[in-house]
Amino acid sequence: MRKITGGFLFFGYLFLSLAIGQTIWRAGMGAGAGAAGVLGALGVMLGLHAAIAGVLDRRALRKEIAKVREAHRLLADAMESTQGALTELAEAIESGALSKTEALTGEVRMLEGLIQQMSESIDDRLSSSPITADTFEGRRQVQSNTLLKTVHDALTENRVDLYLQPVVTLPQRRTVFYESFTRLRDPSNRVMMPAEYLSVAEGEGLLPAIDNLLLFRCAQIVRRLARQDRKVGVFCNVSLASLGDETFFPQFLDFLSQNRDLKDALIFELGQATFDARGAAEARNMAKLADLGFRFSIDKVQTLDLDFADLQRSDVRFIKVAADLLIEQLLDLDGATPLASQPDIQAADFAPLTRRYGLELIAEKVETEKQVVDILELDIGMGQGHLFGEPRAIKEAVLAETDPPAEFVRTTLQSAEQRRRF
Repeated sequence: MRKITGGFLFFGYLFLSLAIGQTIWRAGMGAGAGAAGVLGALGVMLGLHAAIAGVLDRRALRKEIAKVREAHRLLADAMESTQGALTELAEAIESGALSKTEALTGEVRMLEGLIQQMSESIDDRLSSSPITADTFEGRRQVQSNTLLKTVHDALTENRVDLYLQPVVTLPQRRTVFYESFTRLRDPSNRVMMPAEYLSVAEGEGLLPAIDNLLLFRCAQIVRRLARQDRKVGVFCNVSLASLGDETFFPQFLDFLSQNRDLKDALIFELGQATFDARGAAEARNMAKLADLGFRFSIDKVQTLDLDFADLQRSDVRFIKVAADLLIEQLLDLDGATPLASQPDIQAADFAPLTRRYGLELIAEKVETEKQVVDILELDIGMGQGHLFGEPRAIKEAVLAETDPPAEFVRTTLQSAEQRRRF
């Protein structure tokens, strides 16, 4: 634009100079004088234009410099303000983390007190009803009470361990999940298998408390793995009693609502029999967990002829089937069809069928390389078992960081106490 304007001004000066030269020539001063007048006038005009343009350019430059300086000042102020805000934020985060740690310590102390009260209540109940060991029923009751006290002592003295077993991709054998297990230890530190204490724990309403410990520790393990940039999920077993407990479950749901970032890494697992036995309340509570984005897994599968549509509607995303059962019902068929409800389905179609319903099949209890070959032949992409790694206990130092807040457990213990009374 400035070039066009300059061109117009030049031609304007030229025409004005020609007019001056013509006037000189008509005045009788000759053609030479007229030409000199033209050149002189043009030179004066161009010089004057250059001087004026220089002044204007300098003024514009000073204005631009002033604008740049002002922008620099504003930027410096903004950077100083941002640095101050970041410093305040860091101090607030550090203070908040400190407060959270202090609160957690207080809650763990509260948990210890509540468990102690619970143990005292159990001691009172056991001592108030003397049992004779002279009869078979009496001996059975004595054994049950002894086991009950062992379970409570394990909770009171924090003899509860977390075990993890890897779930791997096939054939790469890369760990993508862990399955978590809780194990109690008796006073001699002997590890008690679930079959020893689950029936007593369930009868006394203690399964929600055990699930509670497992949930918090799984959540903390997931966060530790995330800090190490290991994006793996953890299967966390949950009992039907926990899903149906009117006192425990709202607290369970509230905790997960505040920790939705765990939804992609925490998968809740139920046995097939447990899943089939769920009632309206349990199904409704599972749906509430699914609404938060959490997924479910079914293990301890007894038959492959499952209701896949029902599993899909219930937000089940994983099915764990024992390797022996898969081989027996899919490869060792002797001409039979694997699914009575779907006679057209062949062995090689089973894994793709589950995927069509959004279900990922995992072969569990894999013990031999021969089983791995058969599993790969069935197009199953994940496996779990002692061949890939046995369940291993998490170190006590790590467990010390994963004790759950007592506020979350309090209503569970109260609910268990109420069930014992009635």
